[in-house]
Amino acid sequence: MARVKLDRVVIRFAGDSGDGMQLTGDRFTSEAAAYGNDLATQPNFPAEIRAPAGTLPGVSSFQLQFADYDIRTPGDRPDVLVAMNPAALKANVGDLRPGGTVIVNTDELTRRNLTKVGYERDPLEDGSLSNFQVHAIAMATLTRGALADTGLSKKDAERCKNMFALGLLSWMYHRPTEGTERFLREKFARKPELAEANVLAFRAGWNYGETTESFATTYEVAPAGDFPPGRYRQVTGNLALAYGIVAAGQCSGLPVFLGSYPITPASDILHELSKHKNFGVTTMQAEDEIAGIGAALGAAYGGALGVTTTSGPGIALKAETIGLAVMTELPLVIVDVQRGGPSTGLPTKTEQADLLQAMYGRNGESPVPIVAPLSPGDCFAAAIEATRIALTYRTPVLVLSDGALANGSEPWRIPDVEELPDLRVTFATEPNAPDGEHWPYRRDPDTLARDWALPGTAGLQHRIGGLEKADGRGDISYDPDNHERMTRLRQDKVDGVAVPDLAVDDPSGMAGVLVLGWGSTYGPIGAACRSLRQQGYRVAHAQLRHLNPFPANLGEVLRSYERVVVPEMNLGQLALLLRARYLVDAISYQKVAGLPFMEEELVEVLAGHIGDSGTWLAEAA
Repeated sequence: MARVKLDRVVIRFAGDSGDGMQLTGDRFTSEAAAYGNDLATQPNFPAEIRAPAGTLPGVSSFQLQFADYDIRTPGDRPDVLVAMNPAALKANVGDLRPGGTVIVNTDELTRRNLTKVGYERDPLEDGSLSNFQVHAIAMATLTRGALADTGLSKKDAERCKNMFALGLLSWMYHRPTEGTERFLREKFARKPELAEANVLAFRAGWNYGETTESFATTYEVAPAGDFPPGRYRQVTGNLALAYGIVAAGQCSGLPVFLGSYPITPASDILHELSKHKNFGVTTMQAEDEIAGIGAALGAAYGGALGVTTTSGPGIALKAETIGLAVMTELPLVIVDVQRGGPSTGLPTKTEQADLLQAMYGRNGESPVPIVAPLSPGDCFAAAIEATRIALTYRTPVLVLSDGALANGSEPWRIPDVEELPDLRVTFATEPNAPDGEHWPYRRDPDTLARDWALPGTAGLQHRIGGLEKADGRGDISYDPDNHERMTRLRQDKVDGVAVPDLAVDDPSGMAGVLVLGWGSTYGPIGAACRSLRQQGYRVAHAQLRHLNPFPANLGEVLRSYERVVVPEMNLGQLALLLRARYLVDAISYQKVAGLPFMEEELVEVLAGHIGDSGTWLAEAA
C-alpha cells in the first residue's frame, strides 16, 4: 500500500445533528494537536437542539485543516468529505475540491432518505460524483457487526458509527489511537459498556481501513516544525476566554464574579468558569441578561472583577447597565460573542455586525473601550487586556469575539506565569478631599481614573449612581457646564487609553494596497495575503485588535497606502468609522452569510484591487 506525504489536509465530517459529528471532529482535532500538527477548525451546526433527522437544515458538520506548517484558517474546500447520510452529502459535496475523496455511509441511502433531500436517483449510481474518489461503506452495518457480542440494542450499536468513521480516518492519516480510546473510557466511565462499545467501533473502523482493498493509499502529515518552544494545548476561543478571565483574576488579586445568562454561542464561557471556584471565581446564572450584568456591576462596586458574557441580543438588553457603568466609572468586562442577527437571527452562525452597537449602542455620550481578539488562542490575551484597561481606567470594556472564534480551535502555547502582567489595584483607604470627605470623582491625572473606594470603608462614604454627578465631589448635578465637563472627561479617559501602535505586515515595504481587518478575519486575510505574495503580488496586512480607541498611528498607516481594503463580516461598519475619522477612501468588502471568509474569495477580490493600484507585481520594480 502506498504512503503519500502531504503538507496539509482539510477534512469535513457531516451528518445529522444527532450523529456526533462535533465529537468526531473534536477527537480527530485533539489527536492532530497531540501529534504536533498546526490546525484550525470550523464547527457548523443547526440552532435547534435536535433538528429534523435526514433533512438539509438538520445537517451538522465539523471541518478541520491540519498541516506541517503555520496555517491560518480551517481551509476553504475539503479534501475529504465523510457523509453519514444523503442530506450531509447533498449539503456539502458542492464544497469538495475536484478529485477529492467522498466517504459515504451507504446504510442511509434509502429511497425515503434520498427523496427527502431531493435526490431523484442514488448519487452513487447517477454519475454525479464522477469527479471524486468515492468510497461507499455500510458503516452502520459494520458497526453493528463489530458490536454483536456486546449486548447493545441495534439502535444503541448504530449510534457508535461515528467512532467507526473516526477510526477509519485515523487509519488513513496515521493518527495515534491511544488518546481517543482513553478519552472514550473517561467520557463513558459511568457506563463502561458504552465505553467499550465505542472503543470497539473505533477499532473496527481502523481495522476496516487496514484490511479492505478499497483504499490503495494512506497519507501522512508531519508535525509542524515552526512552533515557538513551549507547552501547547488545543483551545477554542470560548475556553481561552474563560482561562483568560481566571488568569486576570489571579493577576489582579481580585475575586472574579461572572453574572451571565445562557446564550449561544457564549454559554460555554459560563460553563467553564463555573468549574473554577478554587481560583476565586463565582458564577451566577441569572434569570435574564439585565440581571446578569446588574449583578456583575454590583460585584465591581464591591471590589470584585465583574464580568458578564453574552451575544448580540444580550448586549442590546445590557445597554442601560453598561451606561450605568460608564457613569459610575466602575471596572467591568463585557464579552460579546457575536452571531448572525438581527433579533435572534442566526444563533449558531458567525457575524461581525455588533461593532457599531458596541461603539454607540447606548443613550447619551457613553464611550467604552473595545478589544477584539484575532484568533481562538488570542481570546486568552484579549481577556487579560480588557481587564487591564478596565482596572487601570475604571471603565467598562467590551470584548468583541464571534462564533468563528468561540467554536473554532487551534494550538495555543500555555504562557508561563511570569509572562502575565501585574494587574493589582489599589483601593482608597482614606479621605481624598481637603475637608476630610471622600470625593468619588477625584481622578488620577495620568489615567483620569477615579478612586475606587469599597463600600463600608470607614470614613469613605460617597454617592455614585446613574444621575449626572458633580465633578470631584460626586453630588447630583444638573448644571450644564458640569455636564459638559464630565462628558468630556469620560471621553478623554477612553481616548487616553494606552494601546499599542498598529503593526503592519508588509514584507516588501513597497506595497500599494493595505488590507485592514479586525477580529476573526485575521486568519483568512493573512492566508490570502500570503497566497498573493507567493504569486508575486505586493500587499500589506494589518489587523486591528483595539477598536476604541484606535491605535495612535492608524491614521498615518492608512494614509501611507494608495488603497485600503477592509473585509468585514458585516455591511461595512469599520470602513464607515475609518472614513469618518480619517477621511480615507476605505474600500469595504462585505460578507454576511453566517460563515467566515474563504481564502480563495479574498485572493480573487484583493488581486483585482492590487492590480488596479498600479504597484502590484514584484517584477515591476
